Amino acid sequence: MRGLDDFLAECDRGPRINQLTDFFAATAAGESGMPVRRPVVDARLLPSDDLLRDLVGLHAVRQGFFDRHYHGSIPYRLEEECRMAYAVMKYARQFGTPLSLYSLGTAEGTMARTLSELSGGQIRSLSCSPNAENYKCFMAYGEPPDAEFFIGPFHRLTKDVLGSDTRFAKFASGFDVILEDTTFQMYSPNRVQQVEFVAQHLKQGGIFVFVEKFRAHDDDDYIRREYQKDFGFKARYFPPDEIEKKKTAVLTTMFNNEVTLEEMFHAVGAHFKHCVMTWNSGNFCSLAASNSRENLNLYLSQMEDPAIPHEYVYETERLRRL
Repeated sequence: MRGLDDFLAECDRGPRINQLTDFFAATAAGESGMPVRRPVVDARLLPSDDLLRDLVGLHAVRQGFFDRHYHGSIPYRLEEECRMAYAVMKYARQFGTPLSLYSLGTAEGTMARTLSELSGGQIRSLSCSPNAENYKCFMAYGEPPDAEFFIGPFHRLTKDVLGSDTRFAKFASGFDVILEDTTFQMYSPNRVQQVEFVAQHLKQGGIFVFVEKFRAHDDDDYIRREYQKDFGFKARYFPPDEIEKKKTAVLTTMFNNEVTLEEMFHAVGAHFKHCVMTWNSGNFCSLAASNSRENLNLYLSQMEDPAIPHEYVYETERLRRL
């Protein structure tokens, strides 16, 4: 990767591990930012299926402190996480060898751990976070089979680290699926190099999934969607002063590192031939990309319909192959 040293230095200056450190540490430890009630999956929005029911149930008991904050903050993100995990589980069953999953920056790595436990060895996962508090939650139910955790920011998980640490050696050949969950936006708007750096860990024909918050073409549209998120959903879990406190302390900083969908598609297109939007919730979207049309189509074929009320979905014309 050209310009690697400059890129790593840029990441080291990122808000996630500098001015936002205290917020993430306190939230991951359950010392602040906790919802007044615990978010739970709205089963009416998901299909009735034994495997999905087992996944939702195990996911619920494995959640840590940051998960509660996160899933109470983004409309129907919890349902989407379970929908995505269900698709990955079914996708993994199409292969004769274990599937490797890298979930970067996803707090305590609940989804990855749940998949590793429930799959009985069919899915081997690695999660990462800069916060030791998240690792504590990850280990709260004992050392999970086939699930590992790297304590550190995503840009410090290099190929050398994967190859030299005995816990991670099984991932040295790369990952079949990588999930970036609202991570890049906490460091910088440099999506081209961020995607390039992480894509080095992806196997040929692997699938890269991105979940991010995006800027809108119209600032008024962006603000209206934020109001809907805050007062139509988030108010169910947080009092008004907590919502305003986070907006001041975190969201303004994060906004400076957000990009538009067009910019994201350009960054992804620099490394992948195929990209599809699979989910939209207000200003949040999820994309799936791959250089293998066959693998991407197989993954998409395992996905159920988005589990979210229509009034939160705005990018309907983009929910297709691009």
